[in-house]
Amino acid sequence: MSTEHLDVVIVGAGLSGVGTACHLERDLPGTRYAVLEAREDLGGTWSLFRYPGIRSDSDMHTLGYRFRPWSSATALADGPSILEYVRETAQEFGVDEKIRYGHRVTRASWDSDAQRWTLEIPGRTPLTCSFLLMCSGYYRYDQGYTPDLPGIERFGGTVVHPQLWDPELDYAGKRVVVIGSGATAVTLVPAMTQGDGAAAHVTQLQRSPSYVLSIGRTDAVAEVLSRWLPKAVADPLTRAKNIAQIITLYQVSQRFPRFVRGLLRKATQAALPAGYDVDTHFNPRYDPWDQRMCMVPDGDLFRAIRRGDAEIVTDTIETFTETGIRLASGRELEADVVVTATGLNLQMFGGAELVVDGEALHLPDTMAYKGMMLSGVPNLVYMIGYTNASWTLKVDLVAEYVVRFLRHLRRSGLGVAVPERDPSVEEAPFLDFGAGYVQRSIDELPKQGTRAPWRLAMNYAVDAVSLRRSRVDDEAMRFVPVATPAPAAVRAAG
Repeated sequence: MSTEHLDVVIVGAGLSGVGTACHLERDLPGTRYAVLEAREDLGGTWSLFRYPGIRSDSDMHTLGYRFRPWSSATALADGPSILEYVRETAQEFGVDEKIRYGHRVTRASWDSDAQRWTLEIPGRTPLTCSFLLMCSGYYRYDQGYTPDLPGIERFGGTVVHPQLWDPELDYAGKRVVVIGSGATAVTLVPAMTQGDGAAAHVTQLQRSPSYVLSIGRTDAVAEVLSRWLPKAVADPLTRAKNIAQIITLYQVSQRFPRFVRGLLRKATQAALPAGYDVDTHFNPRYDPWDQRMCMVPDGDLFRAIRRGDAEIVTDTIETFTETGIRLASGRELEADVVVTATGLNLQMFGGAELVVDGEALHLPDTMAYKGMMLSGVPNLVYMIGYTNASWTLKVDLVAEYVVRFLRHLRRSGLGVAVPERDPSVEEAPFLDFGAGYVQRSIDELPKQGTRAPWRLAMNYAVDAVSLRRSRVDDEAMRFVPVATPAPAAVRAAG
């Protein structure tokens, strides 16, 4: 059987992969492409995670696609609603017909002579493509992070990680301990105290606190604008307003951390019972936005604490016992169910090995170009969203850039584009972010540089100008003409 060759292959059918494919459908009609998805469903995070209360931790008017705005006034949407939004988007643009499920790419090899990637897919015939788009996110789908928990083998109850949640798990009327302080933990705790199947009591056990900010479950401005203005006007205005809010909050937090810390403390104090020990449980050791801030809709976490259905304990684990957890302070937490909301394991490119002209790629030896390509790696773009704003904001910009890039290759008769590292640019960590899941893997990631185009802006306003207006043929990019005979990718792209 002959090897199938495609113009573009997109790896991953999550929010990034579906959105990028829609850009190809809209702006590069005729491009031969496929979306390869390792699992048997699209949606990525939103079809994988099934834990109680699963929802966005970014507002949906910026997490939604720019080309297909989120139409509801709901700001923090539940997981099933987001998954349905992704499904409907894929169907509307015909992307659903281009997705190949059960296709896990384990190795991608670039051949400069042939000007193409060869993708190895266990149990499938290899594919080749001229341009490879890695849209598989940056964490392992099959395994969450669990730290060493002393004595856990003695525990007689149930232990579950949110990433591998058992939908049959019955916690009704039981004592639950959720270990963690991030977005997943602050989502789980109030969710498990609600409804007919509510737990008897939920304890959030954290080693150190995070910043928690209450925002409205619905966007009041979006409601007003949608009531009085046409959708074509209301949606962009809502999105622009929310982008401005995100950028302002981040920039003010970075420049005036003590001021923002004080505001957050006052808001948290007002949301909790009188005399609550805010400084122990809601006063992190780091400054605002040095790690991602946890958003809770309508203060649901605070309301659960006020009702007495939930509590937060800030302490460290000495050991698990048969009936719960003994803490370093000597206190014992009785538990029937323990949820280890302890984070993610980072994994670039879905775990696929990258090989360039026979040499295995060592990511720490590469430098990120515009936060989307790697030095010395031809015809490959990866999608990684913002750590301080909605993921999709960056993905949309990169997808638009890819369209311009492919058009440039076609019009100029070029077959290869590879960023060439500038030896005068100093190295910096790939992500300047204090989250544990980043710091555990920072040495396994590419580097970024200290100046453009090698520095990651992590600022939508800056990137919007750079990625929409900058030349694709800048000095950092080396191009090679199309080989003869010309690969189909460059002929068809556009």
